[in-house]
Amino acid sequence: MPPLPDLPAPDQPAAALAAVVALRRLAGQLELAAVDEAIRQGWTWAQVGQALGISAQAAHKKFAPMTRERRS
Repeated sequence: MPPLPDLPAPDQPAAALAAVVALRRLAGQLELAAVDEAIRQGWTWAQVGQALGISAQAAHKKFAPMTRERRS
């Protein structure tokens, strides 16, 4: 993963908020890739949920459709 660029200061709200959006997207991509890899390695939904601080059911509901889609 490439290093993060310098982030704008909060006194530059347009640039700072654009950076927040970009970081959220990046975090979502990393989260999905990590969950997908964990499932490929045989992790249970309970383990995934615990690692993310959510229940197994919440992890499964959020990620199972996307992980299946990535494998097809």
